[in-house]
Amino acid sequence: MVAGGLVVGLALTACAASDRDTGGDDGATDGGRDTFIFAASGDPSSLDPAFASDGESFRVARQIFEGLVGVEPGTADPAPLLAESWEVSDDGLEYTFELKEGVTFHDGTDFDGDAVCANFERWNNFTGVLQSESLSYYWQKVNGGFASSDVESLNGTGKYESCEAPDAGTAVIHLRSPLPELVSALSLPAFAMQSPTALEEYDADGVSGDGEAPVLPEYATGHPTGTGPFVFESWSPGEEVVLSAYDDYWGEQGQVRRVVFPIISDATARRQALQAGDIDGYDLVGPADVVALEEAGFQIVNREPFNVLYLGMNQANPDLADVRVRQAIAHAINKEALVAQTLPEGTEVATNFVPPSVAGWNADVATYEYDPDKARSLLAEAGKSALTIDFNYPTNVSRPYMPTPEQVFTAIEADLEAVGITVNAVPDPWNPEYLDRIQGGADHGLHLLGWTGDYNDTYNFIGVFFGGTSNEWGFDNPELFTAINDARYVADLDAQTEAYEAANAAILDFLPGVPLAHPVPSLAFKADVQGYPASPVQDEVYNVITLGD
Repeated sequence: MVAGGLVVGLALTACAASDRDTGGDDGATDGGRDTFIFAASGDPSSLDPAFASDGESFRVARQIFEGLVGVEPGTADPAPLLAESWEVSDDGLEYTFELKEGVTFHDGTDFDGDAVCANFERWNNFTGVLQSESLSYYWQKVNGGFASSDVESLNGTGKYESCEAPDAGTAVIHLRSPLPELVSALSLPAFAMQSPTALEEYDADGVSGDGEAPVLPEYATGHPTGTGPFVFESWSPGEEVVLSAYDDYWGEQGQVRRVVFPIISDATARRQALQAGDIDGYDLVGPADVVALEEAGFQIVNREPFNVLYLGMNQANPDLADVRVRQAIAHAINKEALVAQTLPEGTEVATNFVPPSVAGWNADVATYEYDPDKARSLLAEAGKSALTIDFNYPTNVSRPYMPTPEQVFTAIEADLEAVGITVNAVPDPWNPEYLDRIQGGADHGLHLLGWTGDYNDTYNFIGVFFGGTSNEWGFDNPELFTAINDARYVADLDAQTEAYEAANAAILDFLPGVPLAHPVPSLAFKADVQGYPASPVQDEVYNVITLGD
């Protein structure tokens, strides 16, 4: 398996090297290079970000598209982008966005209030297969529904009511009920502004097939049209995506005139491609590779951790339904040693299911310090001193919150067995077996999983985990669900923060799982790549990068 991946990866890096060395478009007028080559771990699922929820799609989309809202560089906090400012009515039902002037889409269409409304109306009026979670995931999760619902799990219409454009420079969004996270959520590529002209010309909503295997239209495979600094040039599935500079970009274009994303699925092949000089950088650097690459003269750039790695405890398993057993497991784990032995340097030990930078993080939650004797005592009190439990973990994967799952499993297994818990290891390949087992049914016990935040909002973490019943956690706690969901819609931000702090305390008292760590994701680059805009939410646009000769 690994050998085959290396052959494919090296072949693709050769393709990328060919792109880099070609004259003409690739050579900067001042003699310096102007092509940035960043290895992707997989193809984008869609070039239309409204139909995407994965990191590889969003990495490409951020170069082509922009939203009303961006983020402050190096943070997850919302900041003006295509909207220069906004005002929210006292009742939280009306958002007035003042738009940047002089902006055009890549096809020459003006960006204005009508274009904003066209995008919002498009999202809200998705029908049929477009309402499947595999396509319109984020509109569902944030807005909660569509103008009309074709999906049984949705409760009809969502929060959005209408949009109006009183003039070219203004767009007003009307809501049916408050949605305090709206501004932060609008920083997602899924809510980027797209050219209404191109959407219509290339039948952007003409998706066929079912929700599990949709066939994307021409727009989503060959004509994505935004306002960003780079224009789509080509996509060769399994090989590469190529972008070029948009000459009429409203902002600073910078040195980079061409971006190439070679598809190199194997992590070892990505590292070898960097070492061979065939790429300029890559993401998801394995902790074991960081020191060796630094010693060889490559740059390691770390993102601020905006994630959580956790140990889940499925209460559909009767042994885990007893809170004393869950408390014993929490006390058995030496988090400090786990972080030191298995996770990147700079990783923070977690106490909440949200990182400390998110409003609502609570310093006063129950923390379950490492205490093997207390763990044994709690197991005895629960009548589980001879407990045997399945422990599910993924294989053949590296995630920003979980770069080495096998090592994390091994460390926790040793801690549990030290207090008398017999672990039955249940490894599964990441996709689709592992996620299907953990999220699709009740046949699992302890499990490793995590989450990288989409934007700076507490619900984007704890609401995803504990906002309602789920197969992953296997419990029904209406009081906890209500506390989390009520906090989501508190319009006053100070009051909302207090409500989320209380919800985080309630979660750790109930202890459905153990927050383990906030790992630091690492990227690696050639020494002459300067100014890479590392972002905790991966809002990384390449027009700010400079390249040496």
